[in-house]
Amino acid sequence: MNAGRKPRRWTDADGLHLDVRGLAPPGPMVAILSLVDTGEAGGSFVAHLDRDPLFLYPELAERGWTATPEAGDPDDFRLRLEKPA
Repeated sequence: MNAGRKPRRWTDADGLHLDVRGLAPPGPMVAILSLVDTGEAGGSFVAHLDRDPLFLYPELAERGWTATPEAGDPDDFRLRLEKPA
């Protein structure tokens, strides 16, 4: 893992993406929750992770967000995160 790596953001046809692969724990969760908590994500974004973030789900639920796995490459665990209206 690269301790100096930072999350990468971009916007694609399907919306905002946040790539937190390669970050040491708790970096991925902190980056995702920061995006959720600041409101910068709007109501939906795709997170790219190294693995299924089991500890993230309860934190998202507390904030009223859902997480749905999406198809990705073998080294890219993708979640569509949404805040229902």
